Amino acid sequence: MPLQVSNYSWQQTSTAVFISVPLRGVSVRDADVFCTENYLKVNCPPFLFEVFLYAPIDDESSKAKIGNNTVVFTLHKKEAAMWETLSLSVDKEMMQKIREKSILQAQERAKEAMEAKAVARREDQKYTLNVMMKIEEEERKKIEDMKENERIKATKELEAWKECQRKAEELKIIQREEKLYHQEKQMEEKRKKLKHKCLTGNSASKNFATKGRNSGNIFFEKLKEDNIPAPRSVGSIKISFTPRVFPTALRESQVAEEEEWLHKQAEARRAMNTDIPELYDLKEEEKNPEWLKDKGKLFATENYLAAINAYNLAIRLNNRIPLLYLNRAACHLKLKNLHKAIEDSSKALEILTPPVADNANARMKAHIRRGTAFCQLELYVEGKR
Repeated sequence: MPLQVSNYSWQQTSTAVFISVPLRGVSVRDADVFCTENYLKVNCPPFLFEVFLYAPIDDESSKAKIGNNTVVFTLHKKEAAMWETLSLSVDKEMMQKIREKSILQAQERAKEAMEAKAVARREDQKYTLNVMMKIEEEERKKIEDMKENERIKATKELEAWKECQRKAEELKIIQREEKLYHQEKQMEEKRKKLKHKCLTGNSASKNFATKGRNSGNIFFEKLKEDNIPAPRSVGSIKISFTPRVFPTALRESQVAEEEEWLHKQAEARRAMNTDIPELYDLKEEEKNPEWLKDKGKLFATENYLAAINAYNLAIRLNNRIPLLYLNRAACHLKLKNLHKAIEDSSKALEILTPPVADNANARMKAHIRRGTAFCQLELYVEGKR
């Protein structure tokens, strides 16, 4: 049961009320003060001070000072007037109503203060966000300006370099033309000198002929005899060719077909299409279809797309090598491009003609890959064939 504080003192003016509440023997720092316009309470266990004020006060501007075991209140009146008493004489029911009303008022004010604080915090956040966005916009604009200046500078440097290159090319052309002009002039002078020399020689020979035809004939005959080379020695040269051994017996020989196949292979190796824009940046060995064909390590490492790209370029260079189509068909099989695998296998079989023992292994691979693709497409009749 708390102890009611009754030995308090109070004074007033027309605008304010001063209350002094002693709290001896306790720490006033633990005092709980609650004040509204009609109710004042100080709870500092074991003491309790409670007053139901005579008239409303301005609780927002009122103050409480705690120190020296005393709580001193300075309460500002809402209406300037002198109070007859400090506290109203009310019954317990009225006291309870005043307490509840004061608590509700305090809760509403706390709620309003919290909402106002939240609004202020949102406004501060909005202002901060706007400031940050403005700073970022300025930084972005600054960066864009720097980029634009760098681009303009680079463009000017590039134009200056192009102009220097153009002047250098013009100077080279002028020097080349001057050089050609001097060469033509020297050649013309040489031709004139040679023509003059020939004319002088002809006139001298004519004069010599008139002086003595017989002596001249003897001299030329002797000179002709001195210039005749000695007879060439007789000998024989032996040439031996490596015979081509065919795997078939002579009675079953396909020499004509073999020769035709070899001729087609030789023509295929000579056929080369180099008018491809992609070849301009390639090395010389990379322009060789045989080098591209040997990119089997891409297939071994399961990099099928890269292998297909290599075979595509090789086929564009030379489309008469059957192994390129066979290898690309194998890559299409791994990637489940079954129709393309059938097309490449069929194209390889078209090139692998006539059918001879030398290309039997390649034809076997083409049939196997085409049949595999048919079976995976569930075309079993074609696959079996």
